[in-house]
Amino acid sequence: MKRTAPIWLAAAPFLALAGCVNLGGGKAPPTLVSLTPANSAPAGASASGALKDALVVAEPETDRRLAVQRIPVQIDDANVAYLQNAQWVERPARLFRSLLAETIRAKSGRLVVEDNQVEAGGGGRLAGRLLDMGYDARRRAVIVRYDAIREARNGTVTTKRFEAVVPGIEPKAEAVGPALNQAANQVASQVAEWVG
Repeated sequence: MKRTAPIWLAAAPFLALAGCVNLGGGKAPPTLVSLTPANSAPAGASASGALKDALVVAEPETDRRLAVQRIPVQIDDANVAYLQNAQWVERPARLFRSLLAETIRAKSGRLVVEDNQVEAGGGGRLAGRLLDMGYDARRRAVIVRYDAIREARNGTVTTKRFEAVVPGIEPKAEAVGPALNQAANQVASQVAEWVG
């Protein structure tokens, strides 16, 4: 018995530490938010051609506030919090890129690829910066704001800012999630019309 006591005493700090550390990534929030395209190509729809002729849709740049999977809440001009009980299923910039590509594909029938590594071909390149995709507590509204940069076949670069606001939204996950999807689809549709 005397020999086992020192072993248990030596293990006690590690057992206490195990209760404080979570190696499993934590409990998932009740709401996981994604973006679902309002305009989607039907099953069986196809487009083909050389990669050099495709429109390349790049993942937009973001600041650190949007570089995480949590949904930002702008409290005032200087302070940001994150929405409780909700997070994105993946980085919002990647979700928005997929939504843009699918919306353009559905509305134009063009050959569209999603990639940050592919150089712009004959179809051009759509890049930009996702400035906002979250909740504004002052306005009680969801806002999606995107600065698009379009590089045309001849090398001409054009920029345009797009924005959608869905007002009258409660600061709750079950209200903010659908409003974000609505606003993101509005912006994606505007961008698709601009790109042509």
